[in-house]
Amino acid sequence: MFNSVGPVNSVNLNEPKGKSILGKDDFMKLMLMQLKNQDPLSPLDGTEFASQLAQFGSLEQLSNMNKSLETSINANYQLTQSINNTLTAALIGKDVKIEGSGLTYKGQEEITIGYSLPSNAESVTIKVYDKFGNIVKTINNLSNLSGDHKLSWDFTDNNGEKVPFGEYTFEVDARDSKNQNINVKRYKIGTIDSIKFSENGTKLVVNGVEYLLSDILEIMNPNASGG
Repeated sequence: MFNSVGPVNSVNLNEPKGKSILGKDDFMKLMLMQLKNQDPLSPLDGTEFASQLAQFGSLEQLSNMNKSLETSINANYQLTQSINNTLTAALIGKDVKIEGSGLTYKGQEEITIGYSLPSNAESVTIKVYDKFGNIVKTINNLSNLSGDHKLSWDFTDNNGEKVPFGEYTFEVDARDSKNQNINVKRYKIGTIDSIKFSENGTKLVVNGVEYLLSDILEIMNPNASGG
């Protein structure tokens, strides 16, 4: 597109090495440099120069469109975040079902844990482990009918003593009539105390413990009952 005008090693576009995409400022610098260094005996053809100006105009419009689109996307993101924050705040006081088997003890009186059986079981036992893998609590003779079931753990061990503050997990050992393991879904149930908004996303504070919004399996009916 540009005429050969001799050596251009002295042209300095003040851009870092390795840049492969020219912006409108780079385009203009090149065009002006071409005019400055053109051969007086063979000046730039007027038609070609007009074509280059037209290309520069198109580049300018594309650049402006890109900035406008970026501004629009940012505005829509902010609006969406504002709406989500408003809707999430309405969840305070709601009971929720939280995915997973991890438990955090920070001084609460108790925690409600639950499990879901895909079919009737012969026996169901819950075992609670500390962070070192030691069993601290065993709960036997639980409901063995298919469906959802919940129960409360008061953070005491098998001796009736309160366990130390920290992280725990619970396992549900469900067996069928042939003593085969049954795959069981585990979850926790709690009340949303407050909402926290951070750069890492929205967090729900349930019974004093923070959870991500994505951890919520279900917002429960206050009148719902479990086995």
